[in-house]
Amino acid sequence: MPVPSERTRMPAAVYVLGLSVFALGTSEFMLSGILQPLAHDLGVSIPQAGLLVSAFAIGMVVGAPVLAAATLRLPRRTTLIALLAVFALGQVAGALAPTYGVLFVSRVVSALACAGFWAVGAAVAVSLVPVTARAKAMAIMVGGLSIANIAGVPAGALLGQHAGWRSAFWAVAVLAVIGLVGVVFVVPRTEVPTGAERPQLRRELAIYKDKQVWLALSATALNAAAVFSLFSYLSPLLTKTAGLAESWVPTVLALFGIGALIGTYIGGRVADAHLFPTLFAGISASTLVLAVLALTAHSPVFAIGLSLMLGVTAFTTAPALNARMFNVANAAPTLAGATTTAAFNIGNTLGPWLGGLAISAKWGYESTAWLGAALAAVAVALTFVAFRLHRAPHRSRVVAVSAPSEEPGTEPIAEPGVALAKEGAATAS
Repeated sequence: MPVPSERTRMPAAVYVLGLSVFALGTSEFMLSGILQPLAHDLGVSIPQAGLLVSAFAIGMVVGAPVLAAATLRLPRRTTLIALLAVFALGQVAGALAPTYGVLFVSRVVSALACAGFWAVGAAVAVSLVPVTARAKAMAIMVGGLSIANIAGVPAGALLGQHAGWRSAFWAVAVLAVIGLVGVVFVVPRTEVPTGAERPQLRRELAIYKDKQVWLALSATALNAAAVFSLFSYLSPLLTKTAGLAESWVPTVLALFGIGALIGTYIGGRVADAHLFPTLFAGISASTLVLAVLALTAHSPVFAIGLSLMLGVTAFTTAPALNARMFNVANAAPTLAGATTTAAFNIGNTLGPWLGGLAISAKWGYESTAWLGAALAAVAVALTFVAFRLHRAPHRSRVVAVSAPSEEPGTEPIAEPGVALAKEGAATAS
């Protein structure tokens, strides 16, 4: 049997980070499966309960850049341990929350810790592999989210139905502690660079001068909003629109998660060498799936099948979106991870909020799918603009591919972000 090449072998620490993300992802997404019992117990409407998804996302948006900047000169392993500990305590607070307001605050606090972990953890994962394996490393971290959807979210729904929604929060707290132990024993210690290599916030902030960073951020946010405008309200759509029994909800959530795992595998395999084709194909497919689901939402068969397909299409693009942000912001790896996290969660905030507005306007739960299709279509358009800029003769100073060009006669592209790094160093000196 041939020995795997060094290019494809992943360090154990990357898998530990993926395991930790499983706990984070379960907490972030599990509300879609316990929304109805939670709303009933706390005496709030379904759209109000859906805002808890947005609360988590808002905490991620704010926490990612703030915590990335605040911990820029701290050892990354120590930072990961501290953030996982805070996250676990946030889950305990949510399980004990006596009112909707307390639960809302606990979600924001948990999200702040989750955001910081994502930003720093992504930077650690990328630093442990060569540039040609970035999408694969990020696929393992995103795979933690996929498995959360396959196992964690349906399990949370089952716990919510049989042991009360609070039991789901207790379960996530336990998962977070397991992830914390893994980080302590497996993730390597890192010393803070000194001298010329010392991280400087001013230098890292230079990445935001480039339009490609903003295009990548916007496309990522819109893609996430497209998915979460529907996914946040998938449970009531399945029961109230498609007519499925509530017992079907965990099964359909698991199917979405299986689709997500398939999509993550596909994206991780192809995105390093074919970044823009992966983005175009994945986001366009999500647009089509959401539009068809909007038209067929009253059919149980179509609702179930298209939920699976949406998981595939949405998560095929995730490794590519992550890798692209690290490429266009390579001079600032910590803020690149924070920007990606913020971008995804801007979408996670926007999607449930817009979906709640559509439901409150009495347009029906299927309107969330129409909304998602429109948002995804705009993301496709922005990706096309980024591609045209990348191909232009006087293109941006960033690189939008993560593997060297394979076209005959072409020279390898320079390491992304080198120009920005040099400019930032000169500015800071």
